[in-house]
Amino acid sequence: MNFVEINDNGTVEGFCLVKNLEVKKTAKGVPYLDLTLTDSSGEIGAKLWDYKEEIFGFIKQNSLLKVRGSISMFNDAPQMRLDRVRLANENDGVRIEDYVPSAEYNGEAMYSAIVDVVNDFENAQLKTLVMAVLEQNKTAMLYWPAAFKLHHAIRGGLLYHTLSILRMAQSIVEIYPSVEKDLLFSGVILHDVAKIGEFEVSETGIASGYTVEGTLIGHLVKGAMNIEKIGEELGTDRELLTLVEHMVISHHGEPEFGAAVRPMFLEAEILAQLDLLDARIYEISQAVSEVESGDFTPRQWALENRKLYNHGLKEIKPKADLL
Repeated sequence: MNFVEINDNGTVEGFCLVKNLEVKKTAKGVPYLDLTLTDSSGEIGAKLWDYKEEIFGFIKQNSLLKVRGSISMFNDAPQMRLDRVRLANENDGVRIEDYVPSAEYNGEAMYSAIVDVVNDFENAQLKTLVMAVLEQNKTAMLYWPAAFKLHHAIRGGLLYHTLSILRMAQSIVEIYPSVEKDLLFSGVILHDVAKIGEFEVSETGIASGYTVEGTLIGHLVKGAMNIEKIGEELGTDRELLTLVEHMVISHHGEPEFGAAVRPMFLEAEILAQLDLLDARIYEISQAVSEVESGDFTPRQWALENRKLYNHGLKEIKPKADLL
């Protein structure tokens, strides 16, 4: 943990995020708060003794705090005794991105990069449709994750995943001029937008689970429903709207992976393949980055239960150069 020692008595202070917490009682029945605190360097258990809800009720899961206390060893692990605690505020100059797993780029920069691509569309109807969806969802898109678990389950992960695929799609249309550029880019940009509403997400940008709607409907079907509604309001050409909706409901490729139908035209197939490729690049890079050169990872159930090898020929990072 990135705490700073502030005196000779071993007192430290710093900023951290509350990963989880629970009110417990001592053997004498006195309430105390048992917490796990985290920052970019790791996590630590902590105790706040003599807990009173009317004083410390502001401490919630995912709260960003400034804390002061002392650290000692307990059961062979460091533990912090909290003496002072308050919520972080704007004057502290701390960023939530430094305390939760986050995309390499901030949401505004990634959103602007996507909008720049849309502004170059030649198809006016697709430009209007895509911009309408983006503008409707902008606030949440700036911090929303792309998953509850697995690939891009980080703050800003939705935009990061989307922009990664968009950059790959831009290369593909340079190689294969027969690909309809604006249609492909539209499907790429819109394919996961309905993940907003699929997950329960706090302001930290980390998902804690699925919503009822996310479980019963899912982002593929819900995405097509949203596009249908906006497209009809805009008067988008019926066949053009159907093509975009098909790309959204087929982008998982196969029914066993959640696709409503298999991709049935070129741009839809490209989207499905790029979506899978970006997810796998991220997942493999993430897993391999956690083991030393020359070692194998534990078996990865999301990757056919394979062990993965870190060959050490190049530093592995799950992040791409996008801007």
